[in-house]
Amino acid sequence: FGSRLLHVLIRPLLSHQIVVCMLSARPMSSSPAFVSIQALPTVRIAPQTASTSAGIVATASAPLPSLQATSPPSWRHASGGGATIAASVVVAFAAAGLTSGHRRRARLPLRPSQPDRHLRASKVTSATAVLEKERAQTVAEAAARSTPSPHDLILCAARGEKCDRTPVWLMRQAGRYMKEFRKYSERYPFRQRSETPEMAVELSLQCWRRYGMDGVIFFSDILTPLPALGIEFDVIRGRGPIVLGDLARTLEDRLSGPNAIREVASSEDFLATHGFIRETLQTIRKETEGNCSLLGFVGAPWTLAAYSVEGGSTKDAATFKKWMYEKPAVVEEFLRRMTVTIAQYAIFQVQSGAQCIQLFDSWAHCMTPDQWLAFAAPSVKRVAETVRAACPGIPLMYFANGGSSYLELQVEQLSGVVDVLSIDQHIRMSDAAKAAEGSGLILQGNVDPYVLKFGSEEQIRDVVRRVIDDAGGPGKHILNLGHGVLQGTPEDNVLYLVEEAQTYGAS
Repeated sequence: FGSRLLHVLIRPLLSHQIVVCMLSARPMSSSPAFVSIQALPTVRIAPQTASTSAGIVATASAPLPSLQATSPPSWRHASGGGATIAASVVVAFAAAGLTSGHRRRARLPLRPSQPDRHLRASKVTSATAVLEKERAQTVAEAAARSTPSPHDLILCAARGEKCDRTPVWLMRQAGRYMKEFRKYSERYPFRQRSETPEMAVELSLQCWRRYGMDGVIFFSDILTPLPALGIEFDVIRGRGPIVLGDLARTLEDRLSGPNAIREVASSEDFLATHGFIRETLQTIRKETEGNCSLLGFVGAPWTLAAYSVEGGSTKDAATFKKWMYEKPAVVEEFLRRMTVTIAQYAIFQVQSGAQCIQLFDSWAHCMTPDQWLAFAAPSVKRVAETVRAACPGIPLMYFANGGSSYLELQVEQLSGVVDVLSIDQHIRMSDAAKAAEGSGLILQGNVDPYVLKFGSEEQIRDVVRRVIDDAGGPGKHILNLGHGVLQGTPEDNVLYLVEEAQTYGAS
């Protein structure tokens, strides 16, 4: 039946770009892993083994790496046990010339937590050569700008040491605003880019080679550690991240039993699931050593817990808040496991070469001050305490996106806990400086990303000078944006910002 159906589906489409077609007959007990596949120019059909499922996977020939199917995880079904037969057929195709908006998401069975092994096994000989060629072209074409000395200025500023100028780096500085970055993002799905060290290293360093920021933050995502807990995710182009497993309905059930959400109690345990992070950071550190600082980052526990339950982007995290108030003990245990894991993940990054760690509470805007105090702040404190105990001297930064409405509360709770408080653009830096005065906290921020995107060179340079002055003058804080660099931001505008920050008031 499978072969006949496949023949009917595929034969009319051989002249088009086929992404994937798969039939699966499996017991269903947990959610599948997803991989985003772009529309591919050529197709090679490879049948799966009969012992796993009846299906085929369409993969690309060189220069794109092939994607091989392996034994899929068992799939969750609402009715529970039994050998329910699942016929899942996903066919995506596009005639030549279709835009990225017409590309589709495909479903591939992968081992939970380790998609990179299947992606990397077949790409070495084909994609690596392409990466090296494109990297050489990138370096040759870009107007390179070196980081001015001293090269450890972010670390010095974070520790409160005297600095002669203001250090600068940008959230989401490795992003689609750069033409060279888009050469990868338009061809390779996010997880392949972020979990293949050769690609992640290149994407991390592109912006630094071009602009000479004082720091490189490695290319990854706050959701990357989730598979280590047994929670799968994907990043869908045009839609953004999605978290699998229907935790909005099953959170309490997932805290026990054979499919229970895990906690990673040792940093070295991440080698089994996230060895690509170590390879990426170690490689970047070789490039940045003596040239600039290398920043690692993690998602703050509340944001990651909320993201996991919501399953994707949300305006107010309403589903997770329902759990918070109806079953606080369940949320407390989930946050505990998340906190233990994130702390160890941060330590793992430091052990792999990161010189500083930023905690992103990206969904802080969903919380009221009281909710942040009750549910988010305790987890942030525990992560910071654990990292400090294991990695003394490593600066810690905290960013609560949209949290400027309760900045005083952040200062009160996090003084002596973290070193740097990153400020969003919804408060004047002068007001933030007053709120943090005497706390020992170094401020970071807070140029409006929309000024960077739409402003003229004169406007951008003026805003940079004003933010530096409001923070106390050159060398008194770390310049950054109030959020990430926006897609569509002119590349030259980023140069104006970085250049002005590094030269304004410099001795």
